[in-house]
Amino acid sequence: MNTIDLNGRSAVVTGGAQGFGRAIAERFVASGARVAIWDHDQPLAEKTVKAIGDGVIALKVDVTDPAAVEKATTDTVTALGKIDILVNNAGVAGVNKTVWETDLDEWRKVLRINLDGPFICCKAVVPQMLKQNYGRIVNIASIAGKEGNPNAAHYSASKAGLIALTKSLGKELAAHNILVNAVTPAAAKTAIFDQLTQAHIDFMLSKIPKGRFVLVEELAAMVAWLASEDCAFSTGAVFDISGGRATY
Repeated sequence: MNTIDLNGRSAVVTGGAQGFGRAIAERFVASGARVAIWDHDQPLAEKTVKAIGDGVIALKVDVTDPAAVEKATTDTVTALGKIDILVNNAGVAGVNKTVWETDLDEWRKVLRINLDGPFICCKAVVPQMLKQNYGRIVNIASIAGKEGNPNAAHYSASKAGLIALTKSLGKELAAHNILVNAVTPAAAKTAIFDQLTQAHIDFMLSKIPKGRFVLVEELAAMVAWLASEDCAFSTGAVFDISGGRATY
C-alpha cells in the first residue's frame, strides 16, 4: 500500500459502516487521519469502529435529515476538533425496473438519499471548511451517472446529478482552498448487490473490459489521494475507476 499523508486531518465518511465507506475509513485511518463514520445503521457502524480500532468514531445519521446532519456536524467538530475531509458515500441502488414501471415514491427515495443527502451534508460542512480555508470533498458517484444503466434510471440520474453538484460546488469553492471532486466507479461486490437482480449484475460485469468488478480497496486508494494535500489543483473533476468501461 502506497503511503498517503493524512496526518492531523479529520474526516467524515457517510455510509462508512460497510462497503466503499468502510474501506475508505480504513484507508484514512491507516494514512493518519481521524474519522467520523456517519451511518443510519448505528450497530453496524459501532462494529466497524471496533474492527478498525483507534482513530474512528461512529455517529447515527440520516443524511436526508438536515437537522440530524447539522447535529452530526457539531458533534464531529466537538469530538475531532475540525472537519478537513468530507466523503459523500452513503447511497442506495433502488429496485431494477424500467422508467415506466418505477413508482414515483421509489424514484424520490433514491434521489433523496443519493443526491439530496450529499447536498445536505455539503451545506452543513462547507461553512466549517470555510472558517479554516481548507477542505477536501469527495463525492462517490458512479459510471452509471455518465452512461445511464437500463432499469436503473433513478440511480443513474442521482449519480449524474451528483457529478453536476461536484462541478458547481468545485467552482464556488476553488478560491478557498477547498477542492471538490467525484469518482465514478464501476460496481463492486458490496451489500448494495443485495438490492440488484442477477441480470443487472451480469449486465454491469459485461460492460467492464477488465472483466471484473472494482475492489473497494482500489476505490479507497483513489479517494485517499483526492482527500490529501497532494491533490492541490484538481477540483470540480470526475475521476474514472471503471475498469475501462468509461468512454469519457
